[in-house]
Amino acid sequence: MANIASARKRIRQTLKRTERNKARVSRVRTFVKKVEQAISAGNKEEAVAALRNAQPEMQRACGKGVAHRNTVARKISRLSRRIKSIASA
Repeated sequence: MANIASARKRIRQTLKRTERNKARVSRVRTFVKKVEQAISAGNKEEAVAALRNAQPEMQRACGKGVAHRNTVARKISRLSRRIKSIASA
């Protein structure tokens, strides 16, 4: 255990931030899961709507430093490509 006051405060801050970041990541995963379910069901309108809801959440995660910018861009790109392929199938 830390003896210095600033170190104790750092530990408290880290715990709070960790909880906040876990919640953000979990929230993003939930939104992405909704898109995945709509894609697997073959429902294009629902998938598009779910992606529209998921996209700002994913962008917010990279803005807060929880996810990397390129990772989010890649995931959005892959999801939108899969949604586009629903119509052609």
